[in-house]
Amino acid sequence: MAATHRFYTQVMGFRLVKVMAVPYEGSRDGGWARHAFYQTSEPEGPLVAFWDPHEATLEGRFRTDLSTGLGLPVWMNHLAFDAPTTEFYGQTLARWLSHGLEVTEADHDFCRSIYAMDPNGILVEFCQTLRPFSAEEVAGAERSLFDPMPPLDLPRPVIVHRPQVRS
Repeated sequence: MAATHRFYTQVMGFRLVKVMAVPYEGSRDGGWARHAFYQTSEPEGPLVAFWDPHEATLEGRFRTDLSTGLGLPVWMNHLAFDAPTTEFYGQTLARWLSHGLEVTEADHDFCRSIYAMDPNGILVEFCQTLRPFSAEEVAGAERSLFDPMPPLDLPRPVIVHRPQVRS
C-alpha cells in the first residue's frame, strides 16, 4: 500500500481524504482490510479507492494488474481521469517523467491522452477533451456500440516519452 499511496499522491497529484479499516468478512483468523480513498481533483472531485486486504487466506492468491492478470492487453481495462486544461495536461506529463515513468501520449482527435503504469500494474490515463462532440458523432455512438462489426477507425501514431534520469 505504501507504493500505491506514493504513486497516487506524489505522481498522480491526488489527495488521500479517508481511510477505513473493516473486518474481513468470513475471516477465521481476525483478518481485516484497509480501504483508502483519494480525491482525484479539487475542490471536491471524484474519488478513487483501493483495498489493502490483511487476510491469511489471500496471501499470494491474487494479482493487482487488472488487464494482464486476466490475460488481456494492458490497455484493455484502465483508470482514466480528466485533464481539464492544457496547462494541467503539460504539468502532469512533466511530473510523470520527473518521477521516472515511461509515458505514452496519444492523439484521439477529439481528445489527447497520456498513459503510464501504476505500481500495481494498472494503466492510468489523463485525458484532455479538445473539442465538443458533433451531432453526427453523438448520433452514431449508439449505432457503433451495438453494431456487430462497426466501422474501424485507423490507428493514430503515439509518442513514447522516456523517463527523465534522476540523479
